[in-house]
Amino acid sequence: MSRIVAVGTAVPPHIFRQSDVKSYVEHTFSDSVEHIDRYLSIFENTAIQQRRMSQPLEWFQEDHTFAQRNQIYIEMACKLGEEAILRCLAQSGYQTREIDHLIFVSTTGLATPSIDAHLVHRLNMNPHIKRTPIWGLGCAGGVVGLTRALEFARACPDEKILLVAVELCGLTFRKNDRSKSNIVATSLFADGAAAVLVTGSEVPIRVPQDTFLHYHSSQSRVFPDSLDVMGWDLEDDGLKVVFSKEIPTLVKKEVGPVLQSFLQNQGLTHKDIQRWMAHPGGKKVLQAYEEITGLPAESFASASEILRDFGNMSSVTVLFVLQHELQNQHLAQEKGILMAMGPGFSAEFLLVEWLPIQQESQLIKPDHIPYANPRYQRQLPDWEVELT
Repeated sequence: MSRIVAVGTAVPPHIFRQSDVKSYVEHTFSDSVEHIDRYLSIFENTAIQQRRMSQPLEWFQEDHTFAQRNQIYIEMACKLGEEAILRCLAQSGYQTREIDHLIFVSTTGLATPSIDAHLVHRLNMNPHIKRTPIWGLGCAGGVVGLTRALEFARACPDEKILLVAVELCGLTFRKNDRSKSNIVATSLFADGAAAVLVTGSEVPIRVPQDTFLHYHSSQSRVFPDSLDVMGWDLEDDGLKVVFSKEIPTLVKKEVGPVLQSFLQNQGLTHKDIQRWMAHPGGKKVLQAYEEITGLPAESFASASEILRDFGNMSSVTVLFVLQHELQNQHLAQEKGILMAMGPGFSAEFLLVEWLPIQQESQLIKPDHIPYANPRYQRQLPDWEVELT
C-alpha cells in the first residue's frame, strides 16, 4: 500500500480582492470590449473573495513579452516550490536529503532544466534522486501527479516520493487580449504551490497519527473531439487562455457517467464516499458536481472554501482542498474522491481511504536523521497564509 503523509502549501505575497480586479478590468477594457457590463457580472458570480498573485496590480497594467513572463515564472516557481516543500516535510519528520523521487507538475511556464532540477540544487537534495517533471495537464495535474506518486510508492514500498505542483496563472493575463475567455480567466485565476509527501508501506512513520490516507484506486478518461475545450495558445506576449463555455455542461453530460461507472467498478455508490475533494474550477463547475452526484453543496464545502479564499490555481487547487480535508478528524475506513478536469479534454479520479497504521515503526528524532539540511529549519515569511 502507499500513503499520503503530509501536505504543505505556499502562496505569493500580493492579495487581490475580487472587487479590485473587477475595477481594473472595467478600466482596462471599457473602451474596447462591447457590453463590458455583461462580463463584469462574472466577477460577482465566481464565489471568490480574494486571490494571491506573484506580481502587484501595477505589473498587469504594462506590456510584457513571453520571455519576461517566463523569467518571473522560473524565479517564483522555485521560491514557492521550496517553501511548500519545507512546510510539507516539517510535518513529516523527514529531511529534503532523504527524498527518493521528486515529481514536479506545472502548466503555466517553461523551464529547461526543469523546476525540479532547480529545487534539487536549492534544497541540497540527494544527488541520486529520481525526477519526473510533468507539463501540460492544466487543472487535472494535481490529481494526476498525486496518482503517479502513489503508484510509484506502491511499486517501490521503501521509497519517499515528493509531489510538487506550482502554478502562476496570473502571469498569463494579457491586457491586449479582448476575448471573453481572457476576462473569465481574469475573474478566476490565481497563483500558488503545494507539496505532498507520499511513502510506501515499508517507510517508517516518524510522526504518528490515528489514521493515514491510503491509495485505493484511480481512473482517467480522455474524451474524443475535445482538444479545443481548454488549454493555451502560445502568443508572442504570453500564453493565451482557451476556455469553452460548455465545461459545466460537459461535467454533467460526460464526466457524470464516467464517475458513476468508476464507483460501480469499485462496488461503491456516491453515498459510500464521505469526503469529496474536487478541483473548484469555478462556481458553476462545483454546482455541476453537486448535480451529477446528487449531493448537497455542503459535501463540497472544502472546495468552496478554497475557491473563496484562493481562487483557481489550476493543478495546485485540489491539493489545497486535500490539505484542508486532512486538517479534519477522520474515522478509519472513510473514503474520499479527488477529481479534476484538464486539457485533453480529460477527467481524473483518485479514490483514497483513511486507514489506521497497525504497527508503527520506531520513531526517529529529527536531530538523529542523517544528511540534515541546515536550510530546513529556516523561518518562512510572515505573510504566508496557513489554511485553517
